[in-house]
Amino acid sequence: MINRVTNLTMTTAAQRGLQEHQARLAEAQDRATSLDKISRPSDDPAAMASALQTRSLQAAAAQYGRNIDDATAWVTLGDSAMEQATNALNKVRDLTFQGGNGSLSPAARDALAGEIESLNAELLQVANSTFSGRNLFAGSSDAAGAFSPGNPPTFNGVAGSSVERRIGAEGTVRVDLDGAAIFGEGANSTFALLSGITAALRSGAAVSGQVAAVDAKISGAIAARADLGTRQARLEKVAGTNKELESHLENQRTGLEKEDLGAMILNLKLQENNYQAALAATAKVLQPSLMDFLR
Repeated sequence: MINRVTNLTMTTAAQRGLQEHQARLAEAQDRATSLDKISRPSDDPAAMASALQTRSLQAAAAQYGRNIDDATAWVTLGDSAMEQATNALNKVRDLTFQGGNGSLSPAARDALAGEIESLNAELLQVANSTFSGRNLFAGSSDAAGAFSPGNPPTFNGVAGSSVERRIGAEGTVRVDLDGAAIFGEGANSTFALLSGITAALRSGAAVSGQVAAVDAKISGAIAARADLGTRQARLEKVAGTNKELESHLENQRTGLEKEDLGAMILNLKLQENNYQAALAATAKVLQPSLMDFLR
């Protein structure tokens, strides 16, 4: 039995073929425009799951990067504060050494005492340094200042507490400084020591024996700066590693989600050629005449 192929059948088949080629061309154009491999989860569920996981890792790395920047700002400010404190203490040492000269007049001793008193106030200001509204030397305390004015000033920090920033999946770094350890508390504080030297100079008492005590405070400040230097070095290293990780994750995400531009252009030209060839073939095959309609 021979099946009769009508013009309608041929036209329908040709139309279906053209629509398929046109659909492939439209899809190639969309992909070439957006370069997205995955426009919906059903396109590639496995790739979509990997892409989502990569995006999650990217978000975590970006947060670690922000934490590292914040920690670096804290530590940099702390280093600047300790540099200022160390310079002030060195000046106090020089003035105390000068005050040990027994031939100084009362006016000269009073002048030295005034300078040390001014440096003591400067040290208190340094000890009350803040970063983004947080005390730099008071741990987790939310007090208005790390040290309240007084004679001697009162430490307001929380003993044993610290401010830390998470800089990796398994690592944190301390960003504040222990004000009690650096400046001391009560009668043993740096402020009490300087007040004692000031009072001794004005009363005419000997101050040479206080030079060693000032040296001890200077050593403590230098040790604190050395610790900050160690933290800074660690932050610099972790920052570099984190940037490399972010770059790697971005390349990985791009590989999962984005098409290769060259391959997309080639595929687009191929689909255009296929569509044009289908149009030409259809035009050759379907050339109805009056006799075709009269059959």
